[in-house]
Amino acid sequence: MENVKLEDIVSLAKRRGFIYQGSEVYGGLAGTWDYGPLGVALKRNIMNLWWKMFVDARDDMYGVDAAILMNQKVWQASGHVDTFSDPLVECKECKSRFRADKIDLNAPCEVCKKGPNFSEARQFNMMFKTFVGPSGNEELLIGERTEGPDDGRVQEGMKAITYDPNSVSYLRPETAQGIFTNFKNVVDSFYPDLPFGLAQQGKAFRNEIAPRDFIFRSREFEQMEIEYFVNPNNWEEAFEMWVRLAHEWCDALGLPTEKVHELEVPAEDRAHYSKRTIDFEFDYPIGREEMFGLAYRTDFDLGNIQRASGKSMEYTVKGTNERFVPHVIEPSFGVERALMAVLTSAYRVDEQNGEQRVYLALPEHLAPVRYCVSPLLKNKPELVAKAREVYVALKKQYGNVMWDDNGNIGKRYRRQDEIGTPACIVIDFETLENDTVTIRDRDTTEQKRVATNDITRQ
Repeated sequence: MENVKLEDIVSLAKRRGFIYQGSEVYGGLAGTWDYGPLGVALKRNIMNLWWKMFVDARDDMYGVDAAILMNQKVWQASGHVDTFSDPLVECKECKSRFRADKIDLNAPCEVCKKGPNFSEARQFNMMFKTFVGPSGNEELLIGERTEGPDDGRVQEGMKAITYDPNSVSYLRPETAQGIFTNFKNVVDSFYPDLPFGLAQQGKAFRNEIAPRDFIFRSREFEQMEIEYFVNPNNWEEAFEMWVRLAHEWCDALGLPTEKVHELEVPAEDRAHYSKRTIDFEFDYPIGREEMFGLAYRTDFDLGNIQRASGKSMEYTVKGTNERFVPHVIEPSFGVERALMAVLTSAYRVDEQNGEQRVYLALPEHLAPVRYCVSPLLKNKPELVAKAREVYVALKKQYGNVMWDDNGNIGKRYRRQDEIGTPACIVIDFETLENDTVTIRDRDTTEQKRVATNDITRQ
């Protein structure tokens, strides 16, 4: 694990059906990734674990699922339209574009190897803009004449479409604003006691200038965010609670404690709305980078909504006349960065019987496949029939159980090790005599015989 490289993770992820390059058959699309059968299972397990820990297991949390497309006023009030940008520079030699804060401006261009010869930095808004409804006023194709006198005018360019400015919308760059816009709805429907939180999981989209490092920085990703609403007098207590819960989350993912770090973000580096921020960093193969963040956002967001919409965002404390706009503690988690940390932590290389073995030491509750069931020989009907019986019973109980009768038993073990299956169950001739099976442990490779009725107790 200490020497795991990014290319090791990328290679295994593609080879074993975890993650593929988006649109790969057509040459790919930078910053997009597709999840294969095992990847989507691992991703779902991570997201389900998060929901179980932070929503289902608590009585102060409510889930929401807001629309991806929202009224443009949401993003105007939040400041995204004006300020959600990164500094962009362009190589004057090859016209490649880069984030100014992510490259050495005094070094040659990493694409054409010439220079340095970069443009002045300018701000690039990362939101994907789109238009809602049939709001186009006109659409002209190349060579198509405009209406009116035949003066020979033709439209240049592929298309010219004029839209009603009110039809502009954006693919959301974060899930948080969908939570804030539903704050009043939830209060009116449920009137929860303070403090309480709203949680959401879902897609977010950012037109990254230079997506890189596998799934770490991409243009389409999933977030798991909580806005925890508190009395402004008690924000510090709530903040410390979420620091503790953040570390419990890392433990639940199976991340080594020594690989997780807290970075207290100094005032000059914090977002303008934040009064305190901690970045939780992880030692990835690409270096120590942010995995998720915790911010005290004060009443910035609800205050903006109140001013822009003209509707009160005040909360009235039950049984009193005390009213105020709640302040917010925001734990914000990225699914892909959690998944990448899990794969990094689980990646192992050892030697078995003189051969190198690669395996994923995934926690059992995250593993895409919990058990793999195999007949010792697939050309023996009696073994296959008994193995199918065991497989169907386990499949009915757990769901994520795999059948594998391809190749010899050693190859099956290696294949299951590499995808992180905790235990392999083999039905052999002794099974037919005494109804016991062989269970092989992924991490130790030790085998033992147990009764079929006792498999799930192991």
